[in-house]
Amino acid sequence: MKNGFKSMLVVLLVMLSVTGCGPVGEKATSMSVIYGFITVIAVFMLCIYCAVIKKKSLWMLLLFSSIIVVNIGYLVLAISENLEEALLANRIAYLGSVFLPMAMLMIIINACNISYKKFLPFVLLGISIVVFVIAASPGYLDIYYKEVSMIKVNGVTVLEKTYGPLHSIYLYYLLTYFGSMVATIIYACVKKRIKSSIQACFIAGTVLINICVWLMEQLVKIDFEFLSVSYIISEFFLLSLYAMNQVVEGSKTEETTEDKHNDNTSRDNKNIGHEQMSEEVKLLMDRCKEFEKYITELTPTEKKIYDMYVEDMTSAQILEELHITNNTLKFHNKNIYSKLNVNSRKQLIEIGKMHKSGEYKGFDGN
Repeated sequence: MKNGFKSMLVVLLVMLSVTGCGPVGEKATSMSVIYGFITVIAVFMLCIYCAVIKKKSLWMLLLFSSIIVVNIGYLVLAISENLEEALLANRIAYLGSVFLPMAMLMIIINACNISYKKFLPFVLLGISIVVFVIAASPGYLDIYYKEVSMIKVNGVTVLEKTYGPLHSIYLYYLLTYFGSMVATIIYACVKKRIKSSIQACFIAGTVLINICVWLMEQLVKIDFEFLSVSYIISEFFLLSLYAMNQVVEGSKTEETTEDKHNDNTSRDNKNIGHEQMSEEVKLLMDRCKEFEKYITELTPTEKKIYDMYVEDMTSAQILEELHITNNTLKFHNKNIYSKLNVNSRKQLIEIGKMHKSGEYKGFDGN
């Protein structure tokens, strides 16, 4: 992971060195090469996502695709030869820039395990379309740019514009998304929805980098669009996060499989234990089957006494319930023991309870 950050830093330093010196013609060529190189990286990152991540996310696909579109827009704008081409490139860049924060917010919401209403994505999509239509209006309407012209700065095509009344909409649009991302992360941390501190750092880092780069571009006039680089870094963060989640889910799947295996093993052991049941238990089961036949030979009074014994009633309770003497009870007991072929009340109760529960049914004693 550290090597990945070092690689990103090296790329950034190379870009600064290439764009910061050299003749105008060489600088224009360098800028085009850099934007082209970043676009290739964006496509490569999308290929890695499709190849590595098993469980695909619509929002990740939208994010990766948007970053590719944004960088294509920057590239085409840098090499545009006339105003019409420059405005088209500007629209392409805005197409990706408008849908990119939407995708990122939905990814963060899902990564933070926060539930949302089904209509939320459709509402966000509708807002994004409206903002894009406004941002793509230059050349047709003067609501976003009052005036716009094309100039060359160090050999690179740049749009020089006078902002219109609705230009601030895109500013508020981005600020709202950045604020929503930060609020989502804070809420998830407070509610402990994020699975680990590492995931929290990845998510927070993704948002923080884009906010910092965006603020830098607002405060400092720079010819190079550093957001194109920050978007690639965001991809790296989120791709790493998804890969991490995939590893965790894979471990859980293995644990679940192992648990199922253990359950099956335990069940098999129980079956083996049943097959290897002691002769004593087998005999008890057989006696229950005998009870099935012999109980019918009991008289109504004997059957009632038998049921009372199985229900754990004492001799005193039976005498009181049936209003009989102790000698009469002993007489009935003798007949019950004889008919059911048992030697004691303990044996009678033990076999009687098993017979009543029906545990013996379906048992093959052979």
